[in-house]
Amino acid sequence: MLRDVQHTPFWLDNPARPEPRPPLVEPITADLTIIGGGFSGLWTAYLAAERNPGIDIVLLDGGRVAGAATGRNGGFVAASLTHGISNGFARWPAQMPTLHRLGQENLDGIIATIEAEQIDCDLQRSGEIDVAVAPYQVGELREMVDEANSLGAGLEFLSAEETRERVNSPTYLAGAFDAHGVAMIDPARLAWGLAEAVARRGVRIFEHTPARTMSRMGSGMMVGTDHGRVRTGRVALATSAYPPLLKRLDHYIVPVYDSVLMTEPLSPTQRADIGWTGREGVSDAGNQFHYYRMSEDGRILWGGYDASYYSDMGPHRENNPEAFGRLAAHFEQTFPQLEGLRFTHAWAGAIDTCSRFSAFWGTANEGRVSYSLGFTGLGVGASRFGAQVMLDLLWGQDTERTRLPMVRTKPIPFPPRPLRDIGISLTRRSIAAADNNAGRRNLWLRTLDRLGLGFDS
Repeated sequence: MLRDVQHTPFWLDNPARPEPRPPLVEPITADLTIIGGGFSGLWTAYLAAERNPGIDIVLLDGGRVAGAATGRNGGFVAASLTHGISNGFARWPAQMPTLHRLGQENLDGIIATIEAEQIDCDLQRSGEIDVAVAPYQVGELREMVDEANSLGAGLEFLSAEETRERVNSPTYLAGAFDAHGVAMIDPARLAWGLAEAVARRGVRIFEHTPARTMSRMGSGMMVGTDHGRVRTGRVALATSAYPPLLKRLDHYIVPVYDSVLMTEPLSPTQRADIGWTGREGVSDAGNQFHYYRMSEDGRILWGGYDASYYSDMGPHRENNPEAFGRLAAHFEQTFPQLEGLRFTHAWAGAIDTCSRFSAFWGTANEGRVSYSLGFTGLGVGASRFGAQVMLDLLWGQDTERTRLPMVRTKPIPFPPRPLRDIGISLTRRSIAAADNNAGRRNLWLRTLDRLGLGFDS
């Protein structure tokens, strides 16, 4: 299945990928400098230009726009701002009605922008099905549906037969269908479309321009790069899992690599065998879970399960044959009727993981710098909300968003190495054991739960 696979993200392996923009090679000035050309940075540029027409905005990316996490994910655009209903209720129960509403408004805003800017990114309002693949998960899905519907989310619990009518797998025991809270897109094409939209509004984008330093300069800031520098009034940090320019943030983020496979296009017979005419996103309900979806040209993207943690980052971490092999074996178990189907692409990308699994914010340098980090895998949608909060903070605005406890608090920091490495390794082993033991969490996981650090992959 993996014999002829290409080790490159499918979304980026596209002849329509824009030509690289030139790097910064001389000193310039700006009102706002955004560091990071993924979804967080692009939404910050788009919304800043919308709020303040005529503002001078510069966006710097160390590589290519959408070249990192933005071009490597599954393309699930979720309304959830809290990494799922259950995580939100566990942390901010009193605010969940507001967070749910703001999340749905955020998703609607993303779709409105795609339509207004006529961005061709295969937008599908197909929803998502969470599927139970072990008996203990059936009850958990019922509880999740009840929690979500207490907020008016409109989830539908599906029997095994109803689930298999939508997507045909013998492993499914039940499902929970969210018709309104998730859309599907081609993430790279959305990012490229946003980059074109902000460029039309006068935003200057420099690629292959890593920001090396950031310091105070008079009443503003100075951002240093390899060949030029930016004197700027304000800075928005949208660096995802990459080492942040603010050292204080090092203890809040760990990079966790997620692996993904993409199949060749299914034949008409294979499409008939599997169903899936609605092209819903699918995710199974394990702690170590798979997520998958159907592409525009009839391929299946299959990712997740392993959350690989390393003490360093780099391209050498993006090819994990063991993880790819496990994913391929799990694919065969889920869809035995697709025996013989080949994978064409295999890749990995780093997730900016924090201990509460949802974004956090803050400012530095007397409010001249803001940041939004820690999305833990659900940043495709929540990054737009994160950009709104960053801009609120940079301009000192008192808004419904900035008054949220979620925005005003930080996650618990990770301990320094080697304690961090030991703790993450123990947690990963414990999670795997829980999935093999009807979901029962051992003493270590129960302790993390009590500390507000309960973790899944």
